[in-house]
Amino acid sequence: QGQLVESGGGSVQSGGSLRLACAASRITIRVHCLGWFRQIPGNEREWVASTDSDGRTTYATSAKGQFTISQDNAKNTQYLQKNSLKPENTAMYYCAAVERRWASSRLGYNCPPDFNYWGQETQVTVST
Repeated sequence: QGQLVESGGGSVQSGGSLRLACAASRITIRVHCLGWFRQIPGNEREWVASTDSDGRTTYATSAKGQFTISQDNAKNTQYLQKNSLKPENTAMYYCAAVERRWASSRLGYNCPPDFNYWGQETQVTVST
């Protein structure tokens, strides 16, 4: 069974930066679609960003220009770089993965709709 382990969360002052890491074991992230989510207590978990079956990255509107995904296939790890942090970025952050699937010779690979591997979450706290 695959496993995702997150790290890099912590407390930072407004304007600071953090880099979250999502390290995978027993799965190969190069052939997986990955996603990042965040959750504030009392709120629904919301999508932040993801990489698709071709490695293309998509960001939520609220994350564009502030968050950047990178990936190190040799380390089997994906990173979420968070810059210019604001107090409203305070949340628990999760990474998730699902193995890409072959659609057809014309379409190539795509991502299943649901992630089946989830990290354990990492807390990010931004103070003023």
